Amino acid sequence: MEEEVSSFSDTMQLNGEIEWQPLALTLVEYPKGDWIGKFFAFISLSPFGIGAGFVTLVLFRRDLHTIAFFVGTLVNEALNIILKHIICEARPLARGHLYNEYGMPSSHAQFVWFFSIYVLYFVAIRLHHINNNSIISALWKGIIVSGCLSLAVLVSIGRVYLHYHTSSQVIVGALVGFLFATLWFALVHRVLTPLFPHLVSLKVCEMLMIRDTTLIPNVMWFEYTTTRQEARARGRKMAALKPAQ
Repeated sequence: MEEEVSSFSDTMQLNGEIEWQPLALTLVEYPKGDWIGKFFAFISLSPFGIGAGFVTLVLFRRDLHTIAFFVGTLVNEALNIILKHIICEARPLARGHLYNEYGMPSSHAQFVWFFSIYVLYFVAIRLHHINNNSIISALWKGIIVSGCLSLAVLVSIGRVYLHYHTSSQVIVGALVGFLFATLWFALVHRVLTPLFPHLVSLKVCEMLMIRDTTLIPNVMWFEYTTTRQEARARGRKMAALKPAQ
């Protein structure tokens, strides 16, 4: 996600012995004995969990909107790398000994705010037609949005608390993530979604079993009822084929 390791030459032999360099990609340090720091260290790993969830959903769901969302996260990360090399602002001195990557804007903050704002737009715009009058529906929508936004706030605070970024680096990262999520959702919702029915009819999409569930209001309920009906139909068919006792 972020944090490149120092140059390979620094990890070569020192006084005849090999100096081991930690893989900074997943390494998160916190002050020993600081339980708040430890909590923020765990929270900082959430982008990796989100990324793993995306890969799982893409492989097993194969829904075009999920794929478009995932592509957006990748473009967002590429944008972060470009901005870092344009701005060239170093990390706080406390982390200069471990990382040689630039710190402006924060990749973690940009990632989680892109993810959270996109989810907010998805729930508010794409799911507005689903059970508007249902209290339970409104409740779980509120839980999803508030949970994502809370995660974004905690990750942002943690990056400053653990001295991986300055406040300005985190704020700029959050702002870029917010703006790019708005732009990407508009692109997907207005431009790409109308093309989904045509894309799924392509031969390559049929071979990869890629599907479009945009017009299905509640995918989980649809799949549940469809699977249950199919299982019952097959059960009746198998029972009819059994010889009479």
